[in-house]
Amino acid sequence: MTDQHYLYDLAEGDASMKALLGGKGAGVAEMMRLGVPVPDGFTVTTAACVDTMAAGGTWPDGLWEETLAALARLEERTGRGLGDPERPLLVSVRSGAVVSMPGMMDTILNLGIGDDTVDALGREAGDPRFAWDSYRRFVQMYGEVVEGVPAHVYEDALTALKKARGAAQDTDLSTDDLRELVDTFKQVSRQHIGDDLPSDPREALRRAIDAVFRSWLNPRARVYRRANGIPDDLGTAVNVMQMVFGNRGETSATGVCFTRNPSTGAKELYGEFLLNAQGEDVVAGIRTPRPLAEMEQVLPEAYGQLLDVMQRLEAHYRDMQDIEFTVEEGSLYLLQTRTGKRTAAAALKVARDLVEEGVITREEALRRIEPAQLDQLLHPAIDPAHGREPLTRGLAASPGAAVGEIVLDSDLAERRGKAGDAVVLVRWETTPDDIAGTLAAQGVLTAHGGMTSHAAVVARGMGKPCVAGASEIAIDTEARTLTVGDVTLAEGDWITLDGSTGAVYRGALELVPPQINTDFATVVGWADEIRRLGVRANADNGPDAARAREFGAEGIGLCRTEHMFMEHDRLPAVRRMILASDDDERAAALAEILPMQQADFEEILEAMSGLPVTIRLLDPPLHEFLPNLVDQALEVQRLELAGEGHPTDLQHARALLAQIKKLTEQNPMLGTRGVRLALLHPEIPQMQVRAIARAAFAVADRGGDPRVEIMVPLVAFAEELRRMRAIITETLEEEFERAGRRLEIPIGTMIELPRAAVVADQIAEHADFFSFGTNDLTQTGVGISRDDAEGAFLSSYLDTDLVPDNPFSSIDVDGVGGLVRLGAEGGRSRKPGLKLGVCGEHGGDPASIALFERLGLDYVSCSPYRVPIARFAAAQAALDARR
Repeated sequence: MTDQHYLYDLAEGDASMKALLGGKGAGVAEMMRLGVPVPDGFTVTTAACVDTMAAGGTWPDGLWEETLAALARLEERTGRGLGDPERPLLVSVRSGAVVSMPGMMDTILNLGIGDDTVDALGREAGDPRFAWDSYRRFVQMYGEVVEGVPAHVYEDALTALKKARGAAQDTDLSTDDLRELVDTFKQVSRQHIGDDLPSDPREALRRAIDAVFRSWLNPRARVYRRANGIPDDLGTAVNVMQMVFGNRGETSATGVCFTRNPSTGAKELYGEFLLNAQGEDVVAGIRTPRPLAEMEQVLPEAYGQLLDVMQRLEAHYRDMQDIEFTVEEGSLYLLQTRTGKRTAAAALKVARDLVEEGVITREEALRRIEPAQLDQLLHPAIDPAHGREPLTRGLAASPGAAVGEIVLDSDLAERRGKAGDAVVLVRWETTPDDIAGTLAAQGVLTAHGGMTSHAAVVARGMGKPCVAGASEIAIDTEARTLTVGDVTLAEGDWITLDGSTGAVYRGALELVPPQINTDFATVVGWADEIRRLGVRANADNGPDAARAREFGAEGIGLCRTEHMFMEHDRLPAVRRMILASDDDERAAALAEILPMQQADFEEILEAMSGLPVTIRLLDPPLHEFLPNLVDQALEVQRLELAGEGHPTDLQHARALLAQIKKLTEQNPMLGTRGVRLALLHPEIPQMQVRAIARAAFAVADRGGDPRVEIMVPLVAFAEELRRMRAIITETLEEEFERAGRRLEIPIGTMIELPRAAVVADQIAEHADFFSFGTNDLTQTGVGISRDDAEGAFLSSYLDTDLVPDNPFSSIDVDGVGGLVRLGAEGGRSRKPGLKLGVCGEHGGDPASIALFERLGLDYVSCSPYRVPIARFAAAQAALDARR
């Protein structure tokens, strides 16, 4: 193995080697190349970590020999030796992954100090207290980070000593106090690990490097990688650098700064520092740091150098930088520079400002912003200064924050919400019956369900915050309470949901409004100029359609008519239609529903005037519009026990129970729904088509420009669509004749079954467009129930890396994506100009959008609040396709 494979001296690297040297190593090497003052050192590459993990934790042959050789070169360059009793070399050991990520191993400082070197360090500095302070810091860091000694063990010993000496701060301890503390730290370390800490600094270095390798696999690092889509096979580099000391008196300091404000994006000084401190003191909160501007008074020369370096580094990297620095006896050293993490608002402002300053192009600006960050700007959020611990946590199913009184059933939520009360609907899980309550509530909390459960999907569609699957919650519907551990809250108590993090808080927390501004509009406008994919919205009512249009939607890709059926003012008529004993009775009920549907469609078509609106005919099975089977059986039993006092009620309840039993299916998702229901009861789609046509004519009469598309759900056979098209066309012709004029109304289908994707060429014969229903296509293609899987085995699959992502959140590229490709190619093989879209929630997922761009689809459709994200992601996908 060559020296160049596993280890690089800092002087040998540069920014282009980030994949090998990690972000920190490449950054420091690049600063050295630019002439910025940095401590000397070397980097153990990510390749060494990857090979070590692949070998089950065993270092590859030659790695330790290369490490010793690199150390020898560092000793030669510095004129110092690791463990040398006269001129000791002390080093820091830091992890440095390719992508900056919390969760990695904490830094170890002062490695190389020991009983043989501490006095020499004190003599050289002319300050023995500084040397013993460095020694106690090393024992504490090394014991905790490398050997796994609990942190509180050292903190307890330090606190006890300060109390005994009457010292308020660590800096108030004397040299003798620190010498005593080192002995105490060694003793407590021995008690916990059963052995002395290594006295050989080379052995300590080896163990420290190995600890960095192991930290790549620790649980908190895994969680962060999964949440941010960072691959597990990148590995981390290890940076070994000569120590510079910010704790060598009042002319020394340590700090962190950003070249712009990471909260707002403003081009202003932002940072903190501490005099006479080491780097970890700033982030650990042991002492209160001072604003960076105050450094000008106490260390003016170093301050001036720092400002100059900040400007140079931002100009070089052409982006906001996050910088760590140390001042040792007046001399400035930089320990790290990296692209600074920032809020969504700051990301947009920095991108816009850098473009206007001529530093980067619009295309570069668009590449730098994470589309998911835009979500933060589209919903009210909890004030980050609240300082409260959550009562419990669930899945962050729909972003934003909600504050309201607990309500445990949908009807009450609807009544109170319409009365102007702020309520949060809390359910075991929501059903279509809960639509009205969800609409009236500030947010939704469920004890069951996943990221794409009914509650989550509906809440996102409405722009409602939702925390789903908060499994610690126990709901007592009789007592009207919810309990988490030993805390019980009653209906009417206030809670706060953070749908962006999944946290649930007791009481009402302060909210801050959405941060939508001109930066947002400008940057997303740039995306519109670049993207090829159209972006529509899924919306089922006028207000949602209007909101979608405000967010830049170019039409409605999915209007789910069943949500209109569930409204309380029309549910009785829907149930009469289902329970009808003959065709005349069913026709009468449908005639009652028709004007209600027409009014719904008019509202949507007016909001989307001039833009296409795809209306899906009724999709769910009929039993979903009836009461729950068990509830109805209990109602019959109650009436029977009550005696003969209510014979009419009992007769009706029994009839309703019989019809529910008749319609209830063992697997309704694969039962009588969609096109199957429509072909069995053509009077239902006929009513819907009449309502659509009449709504379109009414909107046109008022000066609007309605552009309707009718979509048939759950088609598996070409003959199904051929027959449905005949029913739709015949009904439209009747309406055209009735109105004395015509409209162009395309008829298409939703491709949501594997068979439909396979025989898409046959189905295309009868379709003007395809819209891929990727949610159901995932369920039928992968063979898993969405809600059941997310609440059971899917979380285990994700935790054990059996699957890379939740396939309901981000499309399964090889499997379900392959079905989409098959359907798209098949459809266009028969009709080259066939319009292709996506109407599943994957239409708002950036990774899925990248696939749809590659497949050449025409548009995606998603929840209104995800429209800006989809617009942005579509632009990035187009840029990637060009590249």
